Amino acid sequence: MSTTVDPLLADNTLNDPRRRSPLVLGGLDYAGVTKTVCAVASETTPPPLWFLAFALSVSWAGVFGLCIAYLIFTGVGVWGNNNPVYWAFDITNFVFWVGIGHAGTLISAILFLFRQKWRTSINRAAEAMTIFAVICAAIFPGIHVGRAWLAYWLAPYPNQMAMWPNFRSPLLWDVFAVSTYFTVSALFWFMGMIPDIATLRDQSKSKIRQFVYGVLSLGWTGSSRQWHRYEKAYMILAALSTPLVLSVHTIVSFDFAVSQVPGWHTTIFPPYFVAGAIFSGFAMVVTLLVPTRVICGLENLVTIRHLENMNKIILATGCMVGYAYGIEFFIAWYGGNPYETDTFLNRAFGPYWWAYWTMVSCNVISPQLFWFKKIRTTPWMMLIVCIFVNIGMWFERFVIIVTSLARDALPSAWHYFTPTNIDLLMLIGSFGVFFSLFLLFCRFLPVVAMAEVKSIMVEHHHEDHGHGHGGHAHGGHGGRH
Repeated sequence: MSTTVDPLLADNTLNDPRRRSPLVLGGLDYAGVTKTVCAVASETTPPPLWFLAFALSVSWAGVFGLCIAYLIFTGVGVWGNNNPVYWAFDITNFVFWVGIGHAGTLISAILFLFRQKWRTSINRAAEAMTIFAVICAAIFPGIHVGRAWLAYWLAPYPNQMAMWPNFRSPLLWDVFAVSTYFTVSALFWFMGMIPDIATLRDQSKSKIRQFVYGVLSLGWTGSSRQWHRYEKAYMILAALSTPLVLSVHTIVSFDFAVSQVPGWHTTIFPPYFVAGAIFSGFAMVVTLLVPTRVICGLENLVTIRHLENMNKIILATGCMVGYAYGIEFFIAWYGGNPYETDTFLNRAFGPYWWAYWTMVSCNVISPQLFWFKKIRTTPWMMLIVCIFVNIGMWFERFVIIVTSLARDALPSAWHYFTPTNIDLLMLIGSFGVFFSLFLLFCRFLPVVAMAEVKSIMVEHHHEDHGHGHGGHAHGGHGGRH
């Protein structure tokens, strides 16, 4: 008697209109999900690739720390900043890292509110990425002020100097926006982990781990009352996080849009920056999850369908970003402002032409490859495309900031910015900090949201009805169905 393998179980990227494709493969049941995720954060020795990646990341993070110390003791002259390019790699890195963090909030909050079940396997890693990206971003405003030990002067607190920040400045709005974003995202991330940390507490054999996970799980027992309150609080935090997806990068764009500098003074910046942030954020999520799912053995939970869905969002937001690039030139021409027109022509054909066309190639051309299913469902191919997207989005911020400043109102004030070795080392070092934090997260905390994955799993005896089987007994989200 021959057995027939359901093609949906072999390739969950197939689209069968009669039923939903499974989001968990390998025949995993609830216990299998728990075992797979807990094995990553268990007491067993991590795979050699983890040690290699962590050693490289920590090394570059150490270089980053040394560069910061050298900067503070020597001064910002160690950067390549000049007159009139007072902002360069420092603010470019800040805007880049803030943008990277946007995909985590979108996956966690907005897709949750829209009941997109495919988010459950990737939201935890995306949320962690958000936290770590904002940590990297927060470093640069503190060190770019010159005298970093006096950065506390920027805080609005009563003092004997009667000195107050300018609340009409978007630079101060940044402080409140990013700090609020970090606080809400951290609460959302930690609260979502409480049931899974309790699972790690119960699965752990080490007394130290049991104690630490026990403290972090806040006495979670999985009772009906706890699940009810947990879901209510999770919904409230999701609702609070949703506006932040739009507001944070909108306020970051105001750093430029409210000024009178040609190339910055434009109303398209808020939606343009938000679309670019989601674009780069999803590209970074794919860049992280493609190797993570292999190293940590999560291929049955973070499936090709999850990656394909993210690649479709990258394609959509990439088209939006490309449209914004074209509209910038159109408005510069249609507005009849010769200074705006000259600024944009200078971006494309001036001394920084190489940066502009690198940006266009990576952000507009490379995502179009995702129209082909072969590319958006093959891990190594999508990884290459997403790396190019990340490179292009960094260059986008560089082009916006540097090319607009390098040519001031008078030709005598024009100056070409050239990065120094410290600029380059701090850029690479910030990635070292980011990857070090992410690797530690993978090692000690649940990479996949076990409780949420179980809530959308389809059990065999419910397959004919086409609905999930969440419930308290299985660690699901408390009977959402």
